[in-house]
Amino acid sequence: MTDIPPPFMVSYGITSKCNLNCKHCYAQATEEAAHDELSTEEARELIDELADWGAKFLVLDGGEPLCRPDFLEIASYASSKGLMTGIGSNGTLIDRAMAERIKKAGVQSIAISIDSIRAEVHDTFRGKKGAFYQAMNGVAACREAGLPFQFGMVIRKQTLSEVSDMLKLAVESGANAAEFFDLVEAGRAKIECRGESLSPEERKQIMEWLAQAQIDCPIIIRVPACPMYPLVLQERKIKPKHFPAELLARIPYYGRGCAAGMPFGYIRIAPNGEVNPCMLLQIDLGNIREKSIQDIWNKSPVLKQLRSRELEGKCGQCDYKDTCAGCRGRAYEETGDMLASDPGCWIE
Repeated sequence: MTDIPPPFMVSYGITSKCNLNCKHCYAQATEEAAHDELSTEEARELIDELADWGAKFLVLDGGEPLCRPDFLEIASYASSKGLMTGIGSNGTLIDRAMAERIKKAGVQSIAISIDSIRAEVHDTFRGKKGAFYQAMNGVAACREAGLPFQFGMVIRKQTLSEVSDMLKLAVESGANAAEFFDLVEAGRAKIECRGESLSPEERKQIMEWLAQAQIDCPIIIRVPACPMYPLVLQERKIKPKHFPAELLARIPYYGRGCAAGMPFGYIRIAPNGEVNPCMLLQIDLGNIREKSIQDIWNKSPVLKQLRSRELEGKCGQCDYKDTCAGCRGRAYEETGDMLASDPGCWIE
């Protein structure tokens, strides 16, 4: 059997513990770490395999990665093995000293979650009063330490009208990118965010607005969970004024569609070693304690199906089947079938 090229990006949730209680949490994080999380040694072995395999970018998230006592050790080890290493954080535990330590560990970027320009809206969504100001203090600490960071914002009905101001806040805060997560009702969001995901028409309008905004915006805009967004960029021949248009093609799903489980795409590893195609497509592919990540990647029948692009319904008949494929996570959560048509797509 021919080996399939590895994913470009691997998301490894190093702990399920978190100091917040976010309504949309795809990992369904908890106040305490789970008893079956990978040990430091197991994490190192995983990193060795990822580096030898040829994966390029490792994102350490959770839960909240800073809640794990050895997270700096794990980050430093990943960097030492040649992996471009990033962190996904809520930002509330970062002060100047921690930002310096993260930078010293070789971390090249950190994504900080900011979900509203209004503190009370962010705090309610994140489940803790004061979380907004703590996160913005974390942003300031990263900026002072010279640690590159980006903003991660969940787009939902309640904050749709704030997208313009949130993009402005990201730029003014010194972020080098803005990621607008198109809410998928998976994980805790199934219950806590029911009815908050965008309608196809709302999605169409905001994606067209973001594409137009990219022309004058000095930082790159990415939209996880909406592989239709790059189609808008291409259709409108968007040319940013502040950086080469070629950089847009570095968006993981640009020109190739949903990256879940795809060669040069994306894979997710949970704190206990369980592997999923994506944090939004939470199908169990196996556990790295029982099989190597490469074995799972090369032999999983689920991944074989995803890669076939033999989609159903509107997505299966679409001209953009191979360059978009819709969000497989949203299709799975809303229909129970990962190959079904993406219910969130507006393209006819």
